[in-house]
Amino acid sequence: MSTLDPVAVFRTEAAECLEAIEAGLLDLTHQLDNKDLVDAVFRGLHTLKGSGAMFGFEALAAFTHHCETAFDRVRKGEVAATSELVAAVLAAQDHMRALVDQPDADHGDIGHKLLAQLQAAVGGKEAVPAAVPAPAAVRETPAKKKNSWRIRFSLPANSMANGTNPLGLLDELRDLGECTVRANTSAIPALDELTPTDLHISWDVTLTSEQDRSAIDDVFIFVLDDMELSVEEIDGPTAAAVASADEKAAPAPVAAASAAPVPPAAVPEFRPVEAVPAKREAPAAVSQAKAAENVRVPAERLDELMDRVGELVIAQSRLSQLASASTDIALRSVSEEIERLSGELRDTMMVLRMVPVATLFSRFRRLVHDLARETGKVIELVTEGESTEVDKTVIERLADPLVHLVRNSIDHGLETPADRLASGKIEAGTVTLSARQAGGEVIISIKDDGRGINRERVRAKAESSGLIQPGQPLSDSELLQLIFAPGFSTAAAITNLSGRGVGMDVVKKTVEALRGAIDIVSLPGQGSEVSLRIPLTLAIIDGLLVRVGSGRYVIPLSAVEECLELSLEEDLRSRGRSFISLRDSLVPFLRLRDLFRTGTKPDVHQKVVVISTGTERVGLVVDQIIGDHQTVIKSMSKLHNNVATFSGATILGDGSVALILDVGHLVAAGQQQEAQLRVAG
Repeated sequence: MSTLDPVAVFRTEAAECLEAIEAGLLDLTHQLDNKDLVDAVFRGLHTLKGSGAMFGFEALAAFTHHCETAFDRVRKGEVAATSELVAAVLAAQDHMRALVDQPDADHGDIGHKLLAQLQAAVGGKEAVPAAVPAPAAVRETPAKKKNSWRIRFSLPANSMANGTNPLGLLDELRDLGECTVRANTSAIPALDELTPTDLHISWDVTLTSEQDRSAIDDVFIFVLDDMELSVEEIDGPTAAAVASADEKAAPAPVAAASAAPVPPAAVPEFRPVEAVPAKREAPAAVSQAKAAENVRVPAERLDELMDRVGELVIAQSRLSQLASASTDIALRSVSEEIERLSGELRDTMMVLRMVPVATLFSRFRRLVHDLARETGKVIELVTEGESTEVDKTVIERLADPLVHLVRNSIDHGLETPADRLASGKIEAGTVTLSARQAGGEVIISIKDDGRGINRERVRAKAESSGLIQPGQPLSDSELLQLIFAPGFSTAAAITNLSGRGVGMDVVKKTVEALRGAIDIVSLPGQGSEVSLRIPLTLAIIDGLLVRVGSGRYVIPLSAVEECLELSLEEDLRSRGRSFISLRDSLVPFLRLRDLFRTGTKPDVHQKVVVISTGTERVGLVVDQIIGDHQTVIKSMSKLHNNVATFSGATILGDGSVALILDVGHLVAAGQQQEAQLRVAG
């Protein structure tokens, strides 16, 4: 049985905490007076500091403490939240990530520079620590009124196992003022029934302090949802009597109490005056049940399980083929049952691998914020369809391409505020990230309302780079696709954002590796939209199994529009033009027999499978359509990486291999053939 590395678990949780802090800071940029956002960022920083200290990340805890102090001053109204403060903490957050990933590395004086920036953002001074004596002028100020509180609290049984230290909570209460603590040990079971890691003690605390109720709430701010807490304000004489009674009735040591529990009658009755919200008073059992609803599983295990499910689908296909050739009714019955179960298991596994694109889109809020400050442009980021789910592998591989596309939209697409106002637009430019599902694909679009793509500059650059011949006729779509060529850039100078002609090439290569396609639309003066058409999953797909000659091939079912019959006579008549008439439109088609050089004669009744990517359609002539097939995608070997016609392979029920056709490449080949025929004609 493997044991999770506590440091690895901390790093994962720290990454989630930093993401939450970043989201709060970016929201705060637009709502600087929102106290709830300030509190949320403060809690995130406080959690990160405490967890870092607990797991030995002392440098992280010490650095985060300064950011926490700055936001504590904002919470208390000592300083106002400003865009400079948000920018300083965002920059500091990047340093926190480095301290989490490489705690022992030499980070130079980056931390000191960031703290200087932070100090300047909060007015050039920090809050005075509690342990530092106040200046004489402050000591002469009349003392604040002291309040007395009776605090009763208990934590869930699994608190210590989850990293919560109740002694730390008591120490924080002692820091607030004069404190008397009494432990209630009545719930400790007999020694033979005691679980060492469980917590069975509750506490009754009498506190006299100049602090108000909010200071007490801050002590328990991160455990309130799972604990039972009551806070009762009492007057001075009552507090003294309670403290005296607590000292006289101090319980025996815990070790002795575990052997001889205190009788229930001796336990004081807890009657909270101020009730905590209902969700915070939920029993420990309910809290534990909620915590168990989500389980953290390493991605590698999901990938391994996906491989096993794929092998099961292949084995089930072979079993179905054997059962169909058998007259044994019992065998057929078992085969159908296994087919049903494997299908359900496959669908469940696919759902486990799906994650919402919101996890991808959320990364770009920070990017847009930083680029707006860097370029001086006013930029608004709009996201749509965040709940659309995509395979986790697709999400991971799309991150870099989307970064290039967003940076390109901001640098080349959006105008400066002055230029936008001069052209009759509003000052703020908009970049929209959207996602939607269409059949077996997800379409992710990046749209801006900027100046659009200058087609004359694109053609001039393409001709000077030798990508096209001078005056070569191109459709608008083909011209716009040139921006994805290696080394292509229309930037007048190389900047931090663009100019080297590398980013868009990376976008194209990554999307093609995902068996996807890119559509681009641009209107002068109105903006551009780049759409990435990506398969929902890279593991198991529904395919259409066809035969060409003696070989069998799989066409992704999501790309298939319809199937037509092509007789031998029609095939002979279409020689030399390769077009079919489909509802008053001409669709080019490819003879896969010729493309694959099978050397076989065509069947009498051939079929045309019409496939599409976006608005482009091409027909594929095959000898036979065998039927639907659950396709477990296997990667091609290194020797076949350059074969663009195929995107992978799969194993059929009889153990033979069928190649999966690359729809995007075939559609492009068909459109190219159509263009050549039109030029020749």
